Amino acid sequence: MPMPPQKFFLYARKSTDVEDKQVLSIEAQLSELRAFAKNEGLHIAAEFVEKQTAKVPGRPIFGEMMRRIERGEASGIVSWHPDRLARNSVDGGQVVYFLDIGALATLKFPTFWFENTPQGKFTLSMAFVQSKYYVDSLSENTKRGLRQKVRMGIFPSQAPVGYLNDSRTKTIIVDKKRSAIVRLAFEKYVRGDMRLEDVSLFLAKSGVTTRTGKRISKTKASFILANPFYIGLFKYGGELHEGKHEPIISKKLFDEAQEVLRRRGQPERKPKNEPQPFCGLMSCASCGMMITAEAKTKRQKNGNVHHYTYYRCTKKSKAVKCAEMSLRSEEMDKQVSSLIQKVSLPKEWAEELNRLATQDHKNSAHSLTACVKERKERIAAISQKLERLLNGYLDQVIDQNEYRPQKAKLLGEKKTLEGEIASFTRKQNDWLAPFQDWLKDAVGLDKIASDCDLFAKKVAAKEIFGSHLLLQNKKVRASAPTFLNSPQKSMQTAWATLRAAHSAVGFQPTSSILVPEVGVEPT
Repeated sequence: MPMPPQKFFLYARKSTDVEDKQVLSIEAQLSELRAFAKNEGLHIAAEFVEKQTAKVPGRPIFGEMMRRIERGEASGIVSWHPDRLARNSVDGGQVVYFLDIGALATLKFPTFWFENTPQGKFTLSMAFVQSKYYVDSLSENTKRGLRQKVRMGIFPSQAPVGYLNDSRTKTIIVDKKRSAIVRLAFEKYVRGDMRLEDVSLFLAKSGVTTRTGKRISKTKASFILANPFYIGLFKYGGELHEGKHEPIISKKLFDEAQEVLRRRGQPERKPKNEPQPFCGLMSCASCGMMITAEAKTKRQKNGNVHHYTYYRCTKKSKAVKCAEMSLRSEEMDKQVSSLIQKVSLPKEWAEELNRLATQDHKNSAHSLTACVKERKERIAAISQKLERLLNGYLDQVIDQNEYRPQKAKLLGEKKTLEGEIASFTRKQNDWLAPFQDWLKDAVGLDKIASDCDLFAKKVAAKEIFGSHLLLQNKKVRASAPTFLNSPQKSMQTAWATLRAAHSAVGFQPTSSILVPEVGVEPT
């Protein structure tokens, strides 16, 4: 009576890992193995195809095949090479163990000789060990290459939004179109007129998405705003490194964004009412608490319904019992508009300031050599400190917990100085255009004050008065501005200077108001 044919399982595997880069595709393996089985007269009971790495145990399809072999459904395996079956010691040991106990009778490979003898199992074990050694060595070589890229200042991963991976030079370059959008997102967020949700929406409307084409989420937007890559640094292995890629924002802008992120990093609370235009603009003059808005509804007997909005003190002070009364929204609008209008820059002032600034811009020759030289000397000193710090770390004089924060601090200082030098070099004569833009904004306050856009009035009032608007006795007032001869003059904003100039009318000649001792240009 003829013996039943021996049953084999056909197993093909390929992963996307680096070690499988030169291996035949799944389709090619199946085609070769089927032809090999036919030539050898092998009976294939089932085919198993897996697309997963064999570096670690736990492959589901391989595990299912071995369980079926243990149940006696087949006594042999056909595969392209032993490294298709295992690249780790656990799976390789299981195959050898099944040969020892007789669960497996034989293995067939088109590219490898094997017989179920002590010599054959020794050769098979060596093939498994060699496969594991190849994977381990490849992994170590890959890590070594990544560390070398980091030392060269090249980020060894996917470029963030606003940059591109250059496959030719193996470096990261600026994506000119997207980088401009990312820079604008930073600027809008720092100005305070955007939340993280708004940043996400702005990027989506500008065509900036993830690599898979999805909208950038709020969490991803927060990560973008906190990523030091945009100022020429990058994090790798928990450590901050200096990159060779081109920064797309200044260190100052990045620091301002971090401050806004830190300040807003409070749990979000859904407001009970719709946000009102003047909320968050002023505080109570009596107790110092913020002014909030409250909606009121009045129902008349004839069926008419009227809705009103009142602004009042939150009365949250535990030390002061506030007696301030509320103010109607319409009256609040009138008073805020009046304050804005009073600060508007007269056209004759604007024309004279523009004439003086244009003349000064033409005749002035700024000498910044000393400033640039001093900062370059400080950068050289920081570079020496970084070198000594690295040597101390490599010589095990200082430990990792001390090395990393000190390195991050020094790199931050270096980037700040480099940003200042770039700003000196690039913008030493570029103050005139922003100054003229400010003149236009200051002249345009009249139009904002007369319009009905309450949110625009809030933005203007916030820029002009900052946090110095107070509500007292149903009157909105601004705290007194710093006068032009104040010792804190250098800390003023342009709007504070304009307020002080208006306050000085009648006390000083117009010429000295328009042109103080140091001139109109930035000091």
